[in-house]
Formats: sequence, structure tokens, C-alpha cells
Amino acid sequence: MRKYLLVGVLGSGKSTHAAMLTRDFDLVRISAGDILRWHVGHHTKIGARVRETMAAGRLVDDSLVEGIIRERLEQHDWNHGFVLDGFPRNRRQAEFFLERYDVDAVICLDVPDAQARDRALSRRMCGDCGLDYNLIGGRPRREGVCDSCGGRLEAREDDTPEALTARIDDHRENIAALLDRLRRKAPVFVVDASRDPDTVQEEIRMLLRLPSQRFGHRQDGHKT
Repeated sequence: MRKYLLVGVLGSGKSTHAAMLTRDFDLVRISAGDILRWHVGHHTKIGARVRETMAAGRLVDDSLVEGIIRERLEQHDWNHGFVLDGFPRNRRQAEFFLERYDVDAVICLDVPDAQARDRALSRRMCGDCGLDYNLIGGRPRREGVCDSCGGRLEAREDDTPEALTARIDDHRENIAALLDRLRRKAPVFVVDASRDPDTVQEEIRMLLRLPSQRFGHRQDGHKT
């Protein structure tokens, strides 16, 4: 069983690289952001709290995020392991996680703030199936239309300039203490994620001692 954490500033490519790993190695991707967006989209009580927090320009509080992650991991549908995308975000969340679960490795995707902001502002998400796109390097075949289901692509509700600034500042303030805490339980690898996704993915696989995309697996999950 493989259990990995992917952490990094918004726009660093966490979702992209989590998707590559889960497709090829039969892992389950667990994304705190996706779960929160599901609650917002389905108008749950949690979603109402998240929407109120976002409207005020604040970050979602630790206890709420910890609760949804605990509930998701307790489903135990990750027989071969998981890639946890975007959690933990700070030292407190790391303590919460490590009290309950172990982890094989941590990948920290590092990009300059300006590049992170540009990438985040270029993100689009399908309102129907939830597939992510990026207008910089992953454009759909038809503008504004999802390649997979034909749904409408929209900017994420939380990708406003004000929210992005708050999340970048939060990341920079917390990343050193977060990685220091995680290093006590697992190897932590910091990867330059400013490069193209395939190059970054190859380095991640080398560090995790996983087969290359070129020699053993393709991104669609079939062995070559």
C-alpha cells in the first residue's frame, strides 16, 4: 500500500500530478478542495459555512477541513493506497493527520508566487463532471466546453485575486513548519514545479521509486 501527500501553493500542479499517480498506480485521489467544492455545489451545511468564509476573504478553518478529511479517509476505499492532495496545509493539520495515519512520502511542489497566481487565474473547472483545465497548458478542444462531458467550463469560485493572495500568504507563512513536522515521519521531497508537467512527474516518480511514464506506464493507466 502506498500513501503519499502532495502539498504546495495553489497553482503548483497538485491536482495534475495526483491524477497522474492515481491513474497509473491504482491509488485513490483525495482532495480537500474538491470535497469542499462538492459541499458548496450541493448546498450542504458545510457548503454554506465554506461559502460564507470565502465571501469574507478568509481561509476555511482547520477543524472543518480536518473533519471532512477524517470522514473521507474512514471510508477505507483506498485498498492500494491514496494520494492526499492539498492537505495538510499547516502544522496543526499535520499533527491531526499523523496522529491517525502514517505516510510513505511527501512531495512539496514549489513554484514562484507570480507563476502560481497566473496558473490559478487560468484554471477552469467543468460544472458538470468536475474535470480541471488550465488555459496556459491544458486548454480544452473547444473553448469553454469540457472535452469529457460537454459541460460548461467556469473559473473556480474561490479563484479571486483577493482569495489567491490570502492563500499564497498562508502557504508561505506555514510551509516551513509544516515540512519540518512531516519530516519526522516520512521523507519529504521538494520539487521544482515551475517546469512542464511531464518533466515534474518524471522527477516525482524517480524520487518515489515508481516506474517512469516512458518505461512502464502511460498516463492513461495502461502498461507499455
